[in-house]
Amino acid sequence: MTSGPDLQSNLAYIKHQVRLLAKQGTELVVTPENSLVFGCRENYHQVAEPLGEGQTHTQLASIAKAGGVYLVVGSIPIRRAEGVTTTSLVYDPKGQLIAHYDKLHMFDVDVEDAHQRYRESEIFTPGNQIVTVDTPIAHLGLTICYDVRFPHLYSELVQRGSNVLLVPAAFTAVTGAAHWEPLLRARAIETQSWVVAANQTGIHPCGRETWGHSMVVSPWGEVVAGLNNLPGNLVTTLDLDSVDVVRAAMPTLKHIRFQTQLNV
Repeated sequence: MTSGPDLQSNLAYIKHQVRLLAKQGTELVVTPENSLVFGCRENYHQVAEPLGEGQTHTQLASIAKAGGVYLVVGSIPIRRAEGVTTTSLVYDPKGQLIAHYDKLHMFDVDVEDAHQRYRESEIFTPGNQIVTVDTPIAHLGLTICYDVRFPHLYSELVQRGSNVLLVPAAFTAVTGAAHWEPLLRARAIETQSWVVAANQTGIHPCGRETWGHSMVVSPWGEVVAGLNNLPGNLVTTLDLDSVDVVRAAMPTLKHIRFQTQLNV
Protein backbone atom coordinates (compact mmCIF):
# COMPACT_ATOMS: atom_id res chain seq x y z
CA MET A 1 0.00 0.00 0.00
CA THR A 2 0.84 3.68 -0.25
CA SER A 3 -1.35 4.77 2.63
CA GLY A 4 -2.18 8.36 3.51
CA PRO A 5 -3.93 10.13 6.39
CA ASP A 6 -7.50 9.45 5.11
CA LEU A 7 -8.68 6.47 7.14
CA GLN A 8 -11.83 5.80 5.11
CA SER A 9 -9.92 5.82 1.84
CA ASN A 10 -7.41 3.31 3.20
CA LEU A 11 -10.22 1.15 4.59
CA ALA A 12 -11.97 1.12 1.23
CA TYR A 13 -8.75 -0.01 -0.46
CA ILE A 14 -8.26 -2.84 2.04
CA LYS A 15 -11.89 -3.92 1.69
CA HIS A 16 -11.57 -4.12 -2.09
CA GLN A 17 -8.28 -6.03 -1.98
CA VAL A 18 -9.54 -8.53 0.61
CA ARG A 19 -12.56 -9.20 -1.59
CA LEU A 20 -10.27 -9.93 -4.54
CA LEU A 21 -7.95 -12.11 -2.46
CA ALA A 22 -10.81 -14.08 -0.94
CA LYS A 23 -11.99 -15.00 -4.44
CA GLN A 24 -8.55 -16.53 -5.01
CA GLY A 25 -8.92 -18.76 -1.97
CA THR A 26 -6.63 -16.75 0.29
CA GLU A 27 -6.83 -17.74 3.97
CA LEU A 28 -4.50 -15.18 5.57
CA VAL A 29 -4.23 -11.51 4.60
CA VAL A 30 -1.56 -9.22 6.06
CA THR A 31 -1.53 -5.44 5.52
CA PRO A 32 1.46 -3.13 6.10
CA GLU A 33 2.22 -1.05 9.17
CA ASN A 34 0.18 2.17 9.35
CA SER A 35 -2.11 0.80 6.66
CA LEU A 36 -5.17 2.67 7.97
CA VAL A 37 -3.46 5.96 8.78
CA PHE A 38 -0.08 7.18 7.54
CA GLY A 39 0.78 10.72 8.50
CA CYS A 40 1.73 12.86 11.49
CA ARG A 41 1.08 12.60 15.23
CA GLU A 42 -2.20 14.51 14.95
CA ASN A 43 -3.50 12.10 12.28
CA TYR A 44 -2.85 9.03 14.44
CA HIS A 45 -4.21 10.47 17.67
CA GLN A 46 -7.32 11.89 16.01
CA VAL A 47 -8.57 8.49 14.77
CA ALA A 48 -7.36 6.34 17.68
CA GLU A 49 -10.05 4.16 19.24
CA PRO A 50 -10.01 1.96 22.36
CA LEU A 51 -9.08 -1.64 21.63
CA GLY A 52 -12.02 -3.56 20.15
CA GLU A 53 -14.30 -0.53 20.14
CA GLY A 54 -15.46 1.99 17.58
CA GLN A 55 -16.45 2.23 13.95
CA THR A 56 -13.04 1.31 12.55
CA HIS A 57 -12.93 -1.96 14.49
CA THR A 58 -16.47 -2.75 13.32
CA GLN A 59 -15.51 -2.19 9.69
CA LEU A 60 -12.37 -4.32 9.97
CA ALA A 61 -14.34 -7.14 11.55
CA SER A 62 -16.85 -6.92 8.71
CA ILE A 63 -14.09 -7.09 6.10
CA ALA A 64 -12.60 -10.23 7.65
CA LYS A 65 -16.00 -11.88 7.97
CA ALA A 66 -17.12 -11.01 4.45
CA GLY A 67 -13.90 -12.46 3.02
CA GLY A 68 -13.84 -15.45 5.35
CA VAL A 69 -10.15 -14.79 6.02
CA TYR A 70 -7.76 -14.27 8.89
CA LEU A 71 -7.03 -10.56 8.58
CA VAL A 72 -3.91 -9.11 10.18
CA VAL A 73 -4.03 -5.33 10.17
CA GLY A 74 -0.37 -4.34 10.23
CA SER A 75 -0.90 -1.52 12.69
CA ILE A 76 -3.59 0.87 13.81
CA PRO A 77 -3.47 3.57 16.50
CA ILE A 78 -5.15 2.37 19.70
CA ARG A 79 -6.13 4.71 22.52
CA ARG A 80 -4.93 3.55 25.93
CA ALA A 81 -5.34 4.81 29.47
CA GLU A 82 -1.97 6.47 28.91
CA GLY A 83 -1.21 7.53 25.35
CA VAL A 84 -1.69 5.73 22.05
CA THR A 85 -0.08 2.50 20.91
CA THR A 86 0.58 1.37 17.34
CA THR A 87 -0.99 -2.06 17.31
CA SER A 88 -1.43 -5.09 15.06
CA LEU A 89 -4.92 -6.57 15.10
CA VAL A 90 -5.78 -10.16 14.18
CA TYR A 91 -9.35 -10.98 13.12
CA ASP A 92 -10.57 -14.51 12.44
CA PRO A 93 -12.87 -15.49 9.53
CA LYS A 94 -15.91 -14.86 11.73
CA GLY A 95 -14.84 -11.28 12.29
CA GLN A 96 -13.74 -11.83 15.89
CA LEU A 97 -10.72 -9.93 17.21
CA ILE A 98 -8.59 -12.82 18.49
CA ALA A 99 -5.23 -11.15 19.18
CA HIS A 100 -3.44 -7.84 19.23
CA TYR A 101 0.19 -6.78 19.53
CA ASP A 102 1.48 -3.36 20.61
CA LYS A 103 4.75 -2.52 18.86
CA LEU A 104 7.63 -3.00 21.28
CA HIS A 105 10.47 -1.11 19.64
CA MET A 106 10.06 2.55 18.73
CA PHE A 107 11.77 3.82 15.57
CA ASP A 108 13.76 6.70 17.06
CA VAL A 109 16.53 7.19 14.51
CA ASP A 110 18.02 9.67 12.07
CA VAL A 111 17.93 8.75 8.38
CA GLU A 112 19.59 10.50 5.46
CA ASP A 113 16.38 11.18 3.56
CA ALA A 114 14.00 14.12 3.13
CA HIS A 115 12.31 13.41 6.49
CA GLN A 116 15.65 12.96 8.33
CA ARG A 117 14.32 12.68 11.89
CA TYR A 118 12.07 9.82 13.04
CA ARG A 119 10.84 9.71 16.64
CA GLU A 120 8.02 7.20 17.09
CA SER A 121 8.24 7.56 20.86
CA GLU A 122 6.91 11.11 20.48
CA ILE A 123 3.77 9.67 18.84
CA PHE A 124 3.21 6.25 20.40
CA THR A 125 3.56 4.47 23.73
CA PRO A 126 5.60 1.25 23.34
CA GLY A 127 4.09 -2.12 24.12
CA ASN A 128 5.28 -4.52 26.81
CA GLN A 129 4.06 -7.97 25.68
CA ILE A 130 5.36 -10.61 23.26
CA VAL A 131 2.44 -12.06 21.32
CA THR A 132 1.79 -15.21 19.32
CA VAL A 133 -1.57 -16.51 18.13
CA ASP A 134 -2.16 -20.16 17.26
CA THR A 135 -4.69 -20.53 14.45
CA PRO A 136 -5.84 -23.56 12.42
CA ILE A 137 -3.66 -22.40 9.52
CA ALA A 138 -0.44 -21.41 11.33
CA HIS A 139 1.04 -20.33 14.64
CA LEU A 140 1.67 -16.65 14.03
CA GLY A 141 4.37 -14.58 15.70
CA LEU A 142 3.48 -10.88 15.70
CA THR A 143 6.02 -8.12 15.14
CA ILE A 144 6.03 -4.69 13.49
CA CYS A 145 8.69 -3.07 11.29
CA TYR A 146 11.62 -1.86 13.47
CA ASP A 147 11.21 -5.00 15.60
CA VAL A 148 12.98 -6.89 12.81
CA ARG A 149 16.31 -5.48 14.00
CA PHE A 150 16.01 -7.29 17.35
CA PRO A 151 16.60 -11.02 16.79
CA HIS A 152 16.00 -12.07 20.41
CA LEU A 153 12.33 -11.18 19.97
CA TYR A 154 12.03 -13.58 17.05
CA SER A 155 13.81 -16.34 18.93
CA GLU A 156 11.30 -15.94 21.74
CA LEU A 157 8.37 -16.09 19.32
CA VAL A 158 9.66 -19.43 18.04
CA GLN A 159 10.20 -20.72 21.57
CA ARG A 160 6.51 -20.00 22.10
CA GLY A 161 5.57 -22.11 19.09
CA SER A 162 5.48 -19.79 16.08
CA ASN A 163 6.17 -21.17 12.60
CA VAL A 164 5.14 -18.06 10.65
CA LEU A 165 6.56 -14.67 11.64
CA LEU A 166 4.74 -11.55 10.44
CA VAL A 167 6.52 -8.28 9.71
CA PRO A 168 4.10 -5.55 8.61
CA ALA A 169 6.25 -2.49 7.99
CA ALA A 170 6.72 1.06 6.79
CA PHE A 171 10.45 0.70 6.14
CA THR A 172 11.99 3.87 4.74
CA ALA A 173 13.42 3.85 1.23
CA VAL A 174 16.95 4.51 2.49
CA THR A 175 17.05 1.86 5.21
CA GLY A 176 15.02 -0.52 3.07
CA ALA A 177 17.48 -0.45 0.20
CA ALA A 178 20.29 -1.34 2.60
CA HIS A 179 18.74 -3.67 5.15
CA TRP A 180 15.19 -4.85 4.34
CA GLU A 181 15.93 -8.13 2.58
CA PRO A 182 19.06 -9.07 4.61
CA LEU A 183 17.19 -8.62 7.89
CA LEU A 184 14.16 -10.62 6.78
CA ARG A 185 16.29 -13.47 5.45
CA ALA A 186 18.37 -13.48 8.62
CA ARG A 187 15.28 -13.74 10.83
CA ALA A 188 13.98 -16.63 8.70
CA ILE A 189 17.31 -18.48 8.77
CA GLU A 190 17.87 -17.98 12.51
CA THR A 191 14.39 -19.13 13.48
CA GLN A 192 13.86 -21.64 10.65
CA SER A 193 10.42 -20.13 10.14
CA TRP A 194 8.41 -18.55 7.37
CA VAL A 195 8.64 -14.76 7.35
CA VAL A 196 5.82 -12.78 5.77
CA ALA A 197 6.70 -9.10 5.34
CA ALA A 198 4.19 -6.55 4.01
CA ASN A 199 5.74 -3.13 3.49
CA GLN A 200 4.42 0.31 2.61
CA THR A 201 5.75 1.68 -0.66
CA GLY A 202 6.20 4.91 -2.60
CA ILE A 203 5.89 8.58 -1.67
CA HIS A 204 3.13 9.27 0.83
CA PRO A 205 1.07 12.47 1.16
CA CYS A 206 3.13 13.45 4.22
CA GLY A 207 6.29 13.39 2.08
CA ARG A 208 7.80 10.23 3.53
CA GLU A 209 9.10 7.61 1.11
CA THR A 210 8.92 3.89 1.86
CA TRP A 211 10.77 1.00 0.25
CA GLY A 212 8.06 -1.51 -0.70
CA HIS A 213 9.43 -4.88 -1.87
CA SER A 214 7.06 -6.92 0.26
CA MET A 215 8.23 -10.52 0.35
CA VAL A 216 7.81 -14.02 1.73
CA VAL A 217 10.93 -15.83 2.95
CA SER A 218 11.15 -19.59 3.50
CA PRO A 219 12.60 -21.32 6.61
CA TRP A 220 15.74 -21.91 4.53
CA GLY A 221 16.12 -18.17 3.91
CA GLU A 222 14.98 -18.13 0.30
CA VAL A 223 12.81 -15.29 -1.02
CA VAL A 224 10.06 -17.38 -2.57
CA ALA A 225 7.84 -14.46 -3.63
CA GLY A 226 8.14 -10.70 -3.74
CA LEU A 227 6.79 -7.44 -5.05
CA ASN A 228 8.58 -4.41 -6.47
CA ASN A 229 8.08 -0.82 -5.33
CA LEU A 230 4.49 -0.52 -6.60
CA PRO A 231 1.32 -1.21 -4.58
CA GLY A 232 -0.12 -4.65 -5.16
CA ASN A 233 -1.02 -8.03 -3.75
CA LEU A 234 1.44 -10.85 -3.19
CA VAL A 235 -0.16 -14.28 -3.07
CA THR A 236 1.78 -17.42 -2.21
CA THR A 237 1.38 -20.77 -0.47
CA LEU A 238 3.25 -21.56 2.72
CA ASP A 239 4.36 -25.17 3.09
CA LEU A 240 4.35 -25.44 6.86
CA ASP A 241 5.75 -28.97 6.75
CA SER A 242 8.98 -27.44 5.48
CA VAL A 243 9.46 -25.81 8.88
CA ASP A 244 9.62 -29.23 10.55
CA VAL A 245 11.88 -30.59 7.81
CA VAL A 246 14.42 -27.76 8.13
CA ARG A 247 14.37 -27.83 11.94
CA ALA A 248 14.88 -31.60 12.00
CA ALA A 249 17.74 -31.57 9.48
CA MET A 250 19.57 -28.72 11.22
CA PRO A 251 18.30 -28.60 14.81
CA THR A 252 19.91 -25.30 15.77
CA LEU A 253 17.03 -24.46 18.08
CA LYS A 254 18.04 -27.47 20.20
CA HIS A 255 21.72 -26.55 20.12
CA ILE A 256 21.39 -23.18 21.84
CA ARG A 257 23.92 -23.00 24.71
CA PHE A 258 22.47 -19.92 26.37
CA GLN A 259 19.18 -18.13 26.89
CA THR A 260 18.72 -14.37 26.82
CA GLN A 261 16.37 -12.79 29.34
CA LEU A 262 13.95 -10.49 27.58
CA ASN A 263 12.78 -7.54 29.66
CA VAL A 264 9.66 -5.95 28.19
